[in-house]
Amino acid sequence: MTDVAEGYPEEGGRDVQSASRDSVSEGDSLAGSLKGKVDIEEGSEQELRSDSGDAAEVANLRRELLDGNDRHLRLAAEFDNYRRRVQAQLGDSAARAQAEVVGRIVEVLDDLRRVTMLDPASASVESVMEGVTLLERKLLQALTDAGLDELDPAGEPFDPNTMEALARAPAKSEAEDDTVAQVLQPGFRFRGHLVRPARVTVRKYD
Repeated sequence: MTDVAEGYPEEGGRDVQSASRDSVSEGDSLAGSLKGKVDIEEGSEQELRSDSGDAAEVANLRRELLDGNDRHLRLAAEFDNYRRRVQAQLGDSAARAQAEVVGRIVEVLDDLRRVTMLDPASASVESVMEGVTLLERKLLQALTDAGLDELDPAGEPFDPNTMEALARAPAKSEAEDDTVAQVLQPGFRFRGHLVRPARVTVRKYD
C-alpha cells in the first residue's frame, strides 16, 4: 500500500509536467502563428510600397519619353526650317550670279546689234572686222570674269581628259610623239568643270 500511495504523486507530477509542456508548445505555436501573420502583413506592405515605387518610376520614364519626343520634334522642325532657308539663300545666290553673267552678255549683245545696224554702203570691211574683234574680246572678258578658262594646249602632251583628237600629224622626232600639233578649237573650263574639250591634231612618230 505504501508503494502504491507513493506512486500517485509521481504520476501526477508527470501529468503536470506534460500539461505544462503542451501549454508551452501551444503558446509557441500561437506566437509563431502571430509572428507569421505579422510577417505576412509586413511583406504585403513592402509589396505595396514596391508596387507604388514601380508605378512612380514608370510615370517618370513616361514623362521623360514624352519630353524627349517633344525635343526631337522641335529639333526636326528647326532643322527643316534651317534647310529651307539655306536652300533659298543658295538659290538666290546662284540666281544673282547668273544674272550678273547674263547682264555682261547683254552688253555685248547691244554692241553686236549696233554692228548689224551699220550701213553696208558706208561701212568698210575693216571697220566691221574691227568691231567684231572688239565684241569677241569683250565677250571673252565677261565670261572670264565669271569663271571661264580657255584651254589652248598647242605643243603640250595630248591629254584625253581635256582634249579631243580629230586628226593626226607626222612627228619629226620621237620627242614630239603624242603632242598637240594644232588647236582646231580651244577648250573651255568653267570653275573647274570641263565645258568643252580642246579639239586638236596630234603628232605621231612612225
